Amino acid sequence: MNHMSEANEQMTIRQMCAEFGVTPRTLRFYESKELLAPLRRGQTRLFTRRDRARLKLILRGKRFGFALEEMRELLDLYDRDDTRLLQLRKGLKLGRKHLAEMEARRGELDEAIRDLRAELDHGARVLSQATAKPMTVKPTPEPEVIR
Repeated sequence: MNHMSEANEQMTIRQMCAEFGVTPRTLRFYESKELLAPLRRGQTRLFTRRDRARLKLILRGKRFGFALEEMRELLDLYDRDDTRLLQLRKGLKLGRKHLAEMEARRGELDEAIRDLRAELDHGARVLSQATAKPMTVKPTPEPEVIR
């Protein structure tokens, strides 16, 4: 069994960036929005296991299209309810809403892709037909010579 000391559970901003593939600016942004609350030792930010769990949820929510305010609400519910049932209920409700929105956007995107493919196919056919036919150039008549 691995018993980490409290100090080993803390990560610097550089370690957090490497772990989660984010920039320091991203972490400072989430901190400014009070979604993360790292410990401070002078100018050094130290992120706890709690911060890591919150960042994981924030990034997942961002990927699913959740607004920051929705993420804050879910994170706050976690802090208020040890059973996590309130958070789970709210998360399911928001998740279903975002899934429906994503599916609608996918339908619109699928339609746009079909339309664009049809336009590209049409353009390719027209171009193919135009280059397959020998170009007929009408000869220009000889100018009349006046004698």
